[in-house]
Amino acid sequence: MNEPCIHGSCLCGTVTFEVRPPFQKMIHCHCSRCRKGTGTGHATNLTADPGQLRWLSGEAAITRYDLPTARSFGKWFCSRCGSPVPRLTRNGKIMVIPAGSLDTAPPIDPTDHIFWGSRASWGCPSGGLPTHDEYPASW
Repeated sequence: MNEPCIHGSCLCGTVTFEVRPPFQKMIHCHCSRCRKGTGTGHATNLTADPGQLRWLSGEAAITRYDLPTARSFGKWFCSRCGSPVPRLTRNGKIMVIPAGSLDTAPPIDPTDHIFWGSRASWGCPSGGLPTHDEYPASW
């Protein structure tokens, strides 16, 4: 049975999208790049295959920033309101979906904390989820 699509958007509503489950993971990333990119203690992202996401509106309003000093870190955001929106990894294999951009609750709960060793001292507790100092070897 197919699960219904999950919908999302940016703050101003210019960029809208839908993503078809299932999701691979829902992770909390505590690396300094994600903290800077979100302005929070960690980024919570879902991952899916690129073919599962469909832009409904505003794709032309998306700006992409690839951190030049990083092999794969990047950020896509709405050029009107600055909200993070889903992004394709540089190798084109994974769609990273900011959990905060979703308008519909996803059918998955967070699975892991990554880059736990570099988390902010004032960050949230693990909540019993597995913690990893970097990417787990199985990823």
